[in-house]
Amino acid sequence: MFEALIIWEWIGFLVRWLHVITAIAWIGSSFYFIALDLGLIHRPHLPKGAHGEEWQVHGGGFYHIQKYLVAPENMPEHLTWFKWEAYVTWISGFALMCVVYYVGADIYLIDRNVLDISQPVAIFISIASIALGWILYDSLCKSKIGESSVGLMLVLFCILVGMAWGYTQLFTGRAALLHLGAFTATIMSANVFMIIIPNQKIVVADLMAGRTPDPKYGKIAKQRSTHNNYLTLPVIFLMLSNHYPLAFATEYNWIIASLIFLIGVLIRHYFNSKHARIGKPTWVWLAAAIIFVIIMWLSTAPQFSTADDETALTPSPQQLALMQDPHFETVKDTILGRCSMCHSKEPFYEGVHRAPKGVLLEDEYSITQHAGEIYIQAGRSHAMPPGNVTQMSEEERAKLIAWYQSATNK
Repeated sequence: MFEALIIWEWIGFLVRWLHVITAIAWIGSSFYFIALDLGLIHRPHLPKGAHGEEWQVHGGGFYHIQKYLVAPENMPEHLTWFKWEAYVTWISGFALMCVVYYVGADIYLIDRNVLDISQPVAIFISIASIALGWILYDSLCKSKIGESSVGLMLVLFCILVGMAWGYTQLFTGRAALLHLGAFTATIMSANVFMIIIPNQKIVVADLMAGRTPDPKYGKIAKQRSTHNNYLTLPVIFLMLSNHYPLAFATEYNWIIASLIFLIGVLIRHYFNSKHARIGKPTWVWLAAAIIFVIIMWLSTAPQFSTADDETALTPSPQQLALMQDPHFETVKDTILGRCSMCHSKEPFYEGVHRAPKGVLLEDEYSITQHAGEIYIQAGRSHAMPPGNVTQMSEEERAKLIAWYQSATNK
């Protein structure tokens, strides 16, 4: 059992690595093509059907790029498709969600002080909400609202704010922000899979059949691509937010997440304006800085406080086994002596104002709830305490290992 946990940790690392690699590839190509599209210049000498061109230099070479608004007259011999970056980013992201948040639902997904639900119900809500996001967004794009790019973005922002609040009423703060990122990233990936690539395939099929492609397919694809461009930066923040308790574990975490969307849109507006050669709206940086200061202020608000905070939670069978193990009393003393000065509601270690990653280790319930993390971070590795600042001995680490192995092998 304990060896399986180590293997699972490495699987999680592998999937996370794949997710980061493919996300970099997708974001890089997406940002490049948006910048390219905005910087195209129409010149009289262009071939029939060409919308614009641009000369670029990179890596010691010159590149001459032309864009056809609909399609060229003849199908080129070789056509490069940009799609697998988006597909694998979503697939690896969902796999990571399964590895971390679904398998570890009791720790990372469910907060019984927020909503006392079972693992299957929490996972169902998670998957259903993500799928619902795409259905709602796609329906809006195809409605009358979708004819107005500004109106559509405003409605979408209102939906994202509502989802930010809703997720904090269902899951842990960490999972809430992560799910808002997954909700948005699914819209982006589905745009590629359901709209952009199919529309491009229709254009290619028409071209190969000798028909004149309908320009509406390119127009629709460009609208979805633009949405993806503006949503990218907020998604990156939300995916990294689980490392920052001041973002996910504070009273106004849903407002912080909502404001991050505004910062992301402002930054993309600056770069898109610059690439389109229509000016550099430097006021964007001041506005983004002001919003970020507001976020910093919001993060100092008290953590979630409910009437049930003092209510004793019922430990799971695995937690009971960990509590009843003969090594537990020694382990508990070690954790309280070496870890709780940081991992508590009111940390008293100098320079630490909130429990790292929101992990509390103050009592039997919280210690056994995070037993797997303790085993990996402080037993099998020396990641905790950081720099071994509290001088945890090798004998104490050995006790952590023996406790976890003994209790989980029964």
